[in-house]
Amino acid sequence: MGLTVAVTGPTGEIGTAAVGALEDDDRVERIVGMARRPFDPASRGWKKTVYHQGDIQDRSAVDALVADADVVVHLAFIILGSHKESERVNLAGSRNVFEATQAAERPARLVYTSSVAAYGYHADNPVPLTEDVPPRGSDAHYYSAQKAACEKLLAETTKGLDVFVLRPCIVAGPEATVLLRNMPWEQAAPYVPDPLRRLLGAVPGLRPVLPDPGVRFQLVHHDDVAAALAAAVAGDGPPGAYNLAADGELTIGDLARAIGAYSIPVPSDLVTVTAELVNLLPLMPSQAEWIHAARHPMIMDTAKARRDLGWTPRHTAHQTLKAMAQAQR
Repeated sequence: MGLTVAVTGPTGEIGTAAVGALEDDDRVERIVGMARRPFDPASRGWKKTVYHQGDIQDRSAVDALVADADVVVHLAFIILGSHKESERVNLAGSRNVFEATQAAERPARLVYTSSVAAYGYHADNPVPLTEDVPPRGSDAHYYSAQKAACEKLLAETTKGLDVFVLRPCIVAGPEATVLLRNMPWEQAAPYVPDPLRRLLGAVPGLRPVLPDPGVRFQLVHHDDVAAALAAAVAGDGPPGAYNLAADGELTIGDLARAIGAYSIPVPSDLVTVTAELVNLLPLMPSQAEWIHAARHPMIMDTAKARRDLGWTPRHTAHQTLKAMAQAQR
């Protein structure tokens, strides 16, 4: 008998790739995916997967999901949202998943997808970051603080389980375009009248502009995250935390060229001042807090995942960026 795997968030940008990888893994016999909205596994060619409607904020639904699972994979979370909404899902919802898995008799393994953001955007972070660095989070950045809090909660609520914590950098690829969909001009596009949009499109050389403070960052392809997740599900390596990032590093200039935009160098001090203003000004949208991600390089070392999980990313950072940009177009 193969593994029965319960998955929260199977329809998200990581979830679809993760379920696809589990479908292809002979060690997995059955997958139960829980989401709030109905989805048809057959529409994606999934043959091992069944749909279970539920919300991770509903403890009874989570209890039912994990009861018959050998492994629980927690992928349901919100990256961009209000403070209150993200707290309900990322913190209260995750607590339900962790506590339900611990209370159930059958599950022996829990795989949780955290983030590089859990380390926090701190000036004294080492470069590169290894898994030995504690996940401190950044209080001024809601998502970073929540990811660090979730890891602390996970450690406090799970005893006797094999727990794998995956910490990917920015996840991208043809099925993961959230980075590009949230560019300012993409957010503004629905509010621009069609005649004005056509007029702007006809202006030669008119392209969006991105400020570039020169801070390097990493990407990882969603299929490579899925491969690491499948290895964790099968217990290919010891439990623990694993950094995930593709080979190579990028700058905002690389991003701008890939999407047909201009980049303009800006002093890093300007980013720092802007971030401090975001902290001080009331009623700022939560998305503005992402400015903190551009203050310091968040470069991770991935040697542990390569050595202990046998993980090798198939896509470089530049290949992943190109695939994401082409899909967004």
